[in-house]
Amino acid sequence: MIIIEKNEGEKIDYEVHGKKITFDDDLTINLAKRQEDWPVHIDVCFDTDRELVIGAAAGRLYVAEIDIPKREYILPEPSENEGMGESDPPTPVPLDMDKVTLSLWSIE
Repeated sequence: MIIIEKNEGEKIDYEVHGKKITFDDDLTINLAKRQEDWPVHIDVCFDTDRELVIGAAAGRLYVAEIDIPKREYILPEPSENEGMGESDPPTPVPLDMDKVTLSLWSIE
């Protein structure tokens, strides 16, 4: 995972377990489940009660931003039947956590 600190100061505690990230032992996001065929951006914020929320519309203070790269596929080898409109579908590649970017903001 690529970690970027957006500013100086204390950052929220987080743990990565496989393809999931947990913030402050409270909010867990399954990043593999959120991956799409386009890049995905997730805002994690504190609301007015300093509760963790997903989305800037519900939040008042940025805590973190997660950028998940678009899903990649392995294309099948051409088959003998391909000319007849038959071919195997592309196979999705599992999310590579080394390509996910986590940007952290000060929570002070």
